Amino acid sequence: MAIRAVEVWKVYGAKDARVEALQGVSIEVEEGERVALLGKSGSGKSTLLNLLGGLDRPSSGGLRVGGHDLDRLSGREMARFRSTTVGIIFQSFNLIPSRSAVENVELPMIFAGRSPRDRRAAARRALEAVGLGARMDHRPDQLSGGESQRVAVARALANRPRVVLADEPTGNLDSQTARQVMSLILDHVHEHAATLVLVTHDEELAAACTERVIRLVDGRIAADTP
Repeated sequence: MAIRAVEVWKVYGAKDARVEALQGVSIEVEEGERVALLGKSGSGKSTLLNLLGGLDRPSSGGLRVGGHDLDRLSGREMARFRSTTVGIIFQSFNLIPSRSAVENVELPMIFAGRSPRDRRAAARRALEAVGLGARMDHRPDQLSGGESQRVAVARALANRPRVVLADEPTGNLDSQTARQVMSLILDHVHEHAATLVLVTHDEELAAACTERVIRLVDGRIAADTP
């Protein structure tokens, strides 16, 4: 089992300002499965993805991802989990502006403890694989939106993660570039038998790229269908 969430709650604030972003969510995702999380803004889909990626911790409930019980990990162990077990791709790219493309791709490998020579070589290979061999020394402000997202994909996949988490990865891209980015993600998923969790509001994208759809409404699972 790649992912198991049991009665997961995520609550922000208290009393009158209390927001229940997730309300007792339970899901299981098999190794190698491709799953889409669909829902309107505020449905809880990005909150759930952040929990799966170790970017936040649940208020209560059990969460196991890639063989790790996330509630038992220390801060240092969680950082290693994020750099080795999961690869996270964001809609907003989240690249470091002052660093070149190759330096951005190297970041998760630094946290994974790989040597400077090994991570530089791996980062170059990853950028070449996404068609940016000639742009690896460029900073994000010197890249187009599509190029920046391909750098983000290369960074997320550089350590060959077992679980790929993609939060609206094509939301800021034109249709042709979006197809290219999703193709890169799916190539990795197929080649390494990785698990994919894709957050999207795009029904067509979900149908084309995943084999199961989980719909969230107001922090709860409304439907879970192939």
